[in-house]
Amino acid sequence: MDIMEQENMQFLGIFGVYREAYKIMIFSWRKILSQITLALVIPLSFIFLVHMEVSDLLFSRIIHNEIVLDETRAGTPKHNKVSDVVNSEWITFWLFKVAYFTFLLIFSLLSTSAIVYTIACIYTGREVTFKKVMSVVPKVWKRLMVTFICTYIAFFAYNFVAILIGIISVFVLIDSESRYFLQILIAMGILYLVGFVYMTIVWQLASVVTVLEDSCGVQAMLKSKALLKGKMWVATVIFFKLNFSLAIIQIAFCKLVVHGWRLGMASRVGYGIICSLLLFKLVLFGLIIQTVIYFVCKSYHHENIDKSTLSDHLEVYLGEYYVPLKAKDVQLEQFDV
Repeated sequence: MDIMEQENMQFLGIFGVYREAYKIMIFSWRKILSQITLALVIPLSFIFLVHMEVSDLLFSRIIHNEIVLDETRAGTPKHNKVSDVVNSEWITFWLFKVAYFTFLLIFSLLSTSAIVYTIACIYTGREVTFKKVMSVVPKVWKRLMVTFICTYIAFFAYNFVAILIGIISVFVLIDSESRYFLQILIAMGILYLVGFVYMTIVWQLASVVTVLEDSCGVQAMLKSKALLKGKMWVATVIFFKLNFSLAIIQIAFCKLVVHGWRLGMASRVGYGIICSLLLFKLVLFGLIIQTVIYFVCKSYHHENIDKSTLSDHLEVYLGEYYVPLKAKDVQLEQFDV
């Protein structure tokens, strides 16, 4: 199925973006997208779901032993033994968390690199093989890591300032005995959520910018922010829909698999497989949508991307280093609407 010309993508709304992403996922280069899914997206989904199961198991043991510890007289050999077990379990729990976030980050960035690069090749009409994609991915991944670190610092600073303001506000409201204490806290919570969602959307598009342009880190975030102007509403609605779908899968997995021991092992395995299938489809669809939104935003701002130039840059390597698109190649002359 033909991919929409970029100059026409500025008119795409929410359902138009879904339709374009669906066309790519179902009708365009299904083979290579399936290979990328098997190599990167399915392991990412597996890590995400297994983490929920293992975390619940480890935490349940810790809670049980904490109860036993509280009921055991201090100073006795049994108390000391249980205390050592609890400390060991807490160390195991946090080491598992560190390992989980490390592998989740690695596979998330690798999946983003592979999907964005592949979709860009689809738009240029360039033939691309799985081997070629996997050779590019590690080099693009390094640039994505820079953007992620900058984003992490921005989120850390945002949360630090938000917590500081929240604490100060609570003390001020308590001292003033304000009758609108609860309402003010709710309003502050809503403002925090709005800012958090905005930064997340900017980061997601910045990841695409990092892969396709010569910007990374703070520059990619600023470029993403500029591109989203005029299309923020579309990106926000899609963000909430995708995350709502993710929340449903998480809740279903927790109810039917993690805490579904009454259903029997066979049923739990079956539900686990269904949740895994739904999750990796959602992750793949979400990554494709991110790339489509990038082209929609470029079109909306009348920045026509020359396909031959994009194609050439997607194929260029200098030694072992991936050569990204230059700004002059991606931000070409405006076209008349």
